[in-house]
This record gives sequence, structure tokens and C-alpha cells, in this order.
Amino acid sequence: MQALGASSRISARTLAPSRPSRACVKPMALFGTASPSSDIYSIKVKDIDGKDVKMDKFKGEVLLIVNLASACGFTPQYTELQGLYEKYKNRKFQVLGFPCNQFGSQEPGSNADIKKFARDNYKATFPLMSKVDVNGAGADPLFQYLKEKKGGILNNDIKWNFSKFLVDRQGNVVGRYPSTTKPEEIAGDIEKYL
Repeated sequence: MQALGASSRISARTLAPSRPSRACVKPMALFGTASPSSDIYSIKVKDIDGKDVKMDKFKGEVLLIVNLASACGFTPQYTELQGLYEKYKNRKFQVLGFPCNQFGSQEPGSNADIKKFARDNYKATFPLMSKVDVNGAGADPLFQYLKEKKGGILNNDIKWNFSKFLVDRQGNVVGRYPSTTKPEEIAGDIEKYL
């Protein structure tokens, strides 16, 4: 075995593991799984007519946020969502409906088609927002935030249309309900936060 010369000496310090730099990038930021926003009120969405809506518009209100579809077995829940909206809207409560076509292509229409459908068939007067994706790389930042704050079963993905998130007056996500939970079954939880 040859001895190493002075110029090629390796010290214990050279072999010691290096400490991470304070300026290193966090792995979550590299892969897009970092928190999309610090709070719900810093998020911007679009209404059904394509106009920007800052979520801080709803500060101080209780929100039920729902991903909707026009051709789903759960579509009749529009009636109960409208009922909750009418019952509690004077107590600072909003239903926010976000159409989504990710589940069985059950919301194929344009925003104009969806608005007409909801108004004509269910007399929906609660705020409707533009069609969004709720899962995957293109998921809307609001739904990324909601899923991060209130995880799901097995993973955080939304499983189907008419999944619901309840947000209190301070912007905390306090409830998550699957499609099979009827809106009227959430009334007791809503009342706790009004």
C-alpha cells in the first residue's frame, strides 16, 4: 500500500459529515408539496364569471366549501346546500361552490353552462366559482390548502364530487365531510361556529 503524500492527506475534518447550510432549499419546496398559502385569506379564486375574488372577502364568515358537479348522483345536494345558505346567510354564513370535472367527467360544461344549470334547476343563489381541479399537480391553491389542513382517509385527495370543508370565522378548517354526508347533516356543526 502506498503512503499518501502531504498534498493528498485527508483529515478527519474532511471526512466528517457536513452540516446543512442555513440557506439550503427545503425538499418540500422542490417537489411542490409545501403549503400553498399561510392562511385561507391570502388565497385568490375566480367566480363563475371569471372575476378574481380574494378569500379575505369572506373574513369573519363561516364557510362551507364544496366541489360540485352537474351530472353526479350527488347533484341533488344542490337543494340542501341552497337550503343551508338561505337558513344561515343572515348569520354570516356562505356556501362556496366550485365545479370540478375530475370525477367521472361529471362537470363537462363551461362556467356559463354550469351557472345556468345551477340557477335553473336548483335556484342556487350561493356563490358559484369557476371550474377547478381539486387533486393533482393542477389542483387549485384553495383546495391544496383545505386538504393540507384537514387530511382525508388513506391520503389527502378528495375522493369524489360534493366533498365539503367547513371553515370557521377565523379561517380555521374545522370539518371535512365526504360526498355521502348530506349537507343537512352538517347543520349542527355549522351552528357551533355561527
